[in-house]
Amino acid sequence: MFKKRLKQLSVSLGAIFLLLTLSGCGTSTITENSSGGWDKFVWIFGSIIKALSLGENVGVGIILFTIVIRIILLPLMHFQTKSMRKTQELQPEVKKLQAQFPGKDPESRRQLNEATQRLYAENNVNPYIGCLPLLVQMPVLMALYQAISRIEELHQGHFLWLNLAEKDPFLILPILAALFTLASSWLSMKASADQNGMTKTMTYLMPAMIFFFALSVASGISLYWTVSNAFQVIQTLMLNNPFKIQKEREEKERAEREKEKAKRKALKKALKKK
Repeated sequence: MFKKRLKQLSVSLGAIFLLLTLSGCGTSTITENSSGGWDKFVWIFGSIIKALSLGENVGVGIILFTIVIRIILLPLMHFQTKSMRKTQELQPEVKKLQAQFPGKDPESRRQLNEATQRLYAENNVNPYIGCLPLLVQMPVLMALYQAISRIEELHQGHFLWLNLAEKDPFLILPILAALFTLASSWLSMKASADQNGMTKTMTYLMPAMIFFFALSVASGISLYWTVSNAFQVIQTLMLNNPFKIQKEREEKERAEREKEKAKRKALKKALKKK
C-alpha cells in the first residue's frame, strides 16, 4: 500500500514539476491560427473554458471545465477504486508470500516479485492502475496552465478577488486545495486495511506539497486543484465510502471470529465424547 501511494505521489510531483517547467517556455500568445499540435491542443482547451464562461466569467468556466473533466474520468476512477479494493483484500496473501520469501538477496526478491505478480494476475488485479487517473490529468493540467497564460481572453480573466493568471494574494485557494487534498487522502487512508506510519505520513505529505506548489502557480491552476479535490472528496464518499467499508470489514472479521469460535466449540464437544 505504501509503495502504491509512493508511486502516486511521484506521478503527482512529476506533473507539478512539468507544470512549473512550462512557466519558462512557450510564452507567445496562442490564437486559433497558431500552428503546432500542442498549441492547437491548448487552444481547444481554452475554447472549451471560454464556452463554459457564463457571462465571460473565466473563473466559472474553469470550475465547470474541471467538473466536466472529473465526470469524464468517473468510469476510470470507478475502475481504479474497485482495483484498489481488490488489492487491499489481497494484502493478507501478499504478507504470507513475504513470510515465505523473507530473504533480501536478489534471488529471494525475484521469487517474491514473481509470486506476487502471479497472485495479482490470478485475481485480475493491476496494482499500478492507481496512477492512471493522475497520468491522464497531467496533460490537462499542463494545457490548462498554458491556456491561462497564453490565450489573451483567459490571461486577462478575473474571478472574485483573483487575477487568474497570477498567484492568489490571500493564499485562500492554496489553503483550500491543500485541505481538500487532505480530506481526500484521509478518506482513502480510512478505507485502507493496511494502515501504518508510512501510509499516514504520505497522507499528510501530499496536501503539504499541493499547498507549496499552489503558492507558485497561477490562481487559475489553484482553482482547478481546489474544485478537482473537492469533487474527489464527494466521489470517494460515493464510490469508496471508508465508513461503509470499515463496517463491512468489521462485520466480516466478527463473522470469522464466530466461525472459529464455533469450530473450537465443536472440537471441544467431540473430544469430550471420546
